[in-house]
Parts: sequence; structure tokens; C-alpha cells
Amino acid sequence: MKIIQVVGRSGSGKTSFITKLVPELEKKGRVAVIKHLGDHEFNLESGKDTTVFFYAGATVSVGIDNQKSVAAIRTSRLEDVLTFISIQGIEYAIIEGFKSNAFPKIVIGDLPVENCIATNPTVDDVLASLDLFQDYQQREKPGPHQRAGG
Repeated sequence: MKIIQVVGRSGSGKTSFITKLVPELEKKGRVAVIKHLGDHEFNLESGKDTTVFFYAGATVSVGIDNQKSVAAIRTSRLEDVLTFISIQGIEYAIIEGFKSNAFPKIVIGDLPVENCIATNPTVDDVLASLDLFQDYQQREKPGPHQRAGG
């Protein structure tokens, strides 16, 4: 699974860039996007069964409707989520944020970071340089009585 990390200051256009990149990458393989929420906490909808199951202690709670599935995964570690999506056959993982992570990065705007391989690239620039991005090496999965991330 190829890791494409996109970083930049708030309001720099990261989400807009990723929104253009996703459909082009989907032509090449399955894509997942992981968004670092920073100081924002994602709220699970109160009173819904999937929320109740998650707060009851489920490692993963999934709700499925006629168009999509939504999962709450009991981890805040990027590594755990990367392992989870790699098992699903994802070929391209786009990470928005997590700027202190060591993966090669695309910078949108003027944020100074280490491991920058492109600043303000076009989607075509990224597609032409996919070989510069790191391949994810999945770590050993947790055993049956081990919690991911713990």
C-alpha cells in the first residue's frame, strides 16, 4: 500500500487537493483517506446502537446502510489504522495531516517540514511520481487477546 501524506497549514487547500487526487488514484486502485482531526474530537451520534456498542467496549463498531458502512475503531494510533485499511486491500492511503510523521510528504502552502518531496504539486505531478512515496510495511497483527495500540 502506497502512503501519500499531504500536509499544510489550516486553510491551505489540503482537502481540496485530496478531493481532486482521490478520483485519479481510484483509476489505479483502491484509495483510503485518513484525516488527522487535531484538536477536534469526532462525535459519535448519541443514542445510536453503533455508538452504544463502541462505548460498551467493542474494538470496532460498524453501522451499514444501503449505500455505505461507517466504523468506529478503538485506536488513536495512525499505525493501527494503516494496518486495518491495508488488510482491506487498499492500494493508496492518503493521509491528511500528522505532519510530524516520518513519511515522505506533499506540502500544500508554505509549511516547512522534513521529508518534503513536493510543494504545491498538481495531481498529475503526484501521479507521475508515485514511486517516491513510501510503501507501507504492515506490522504483525495483534493476537486474539491483544488490543491494537495497547
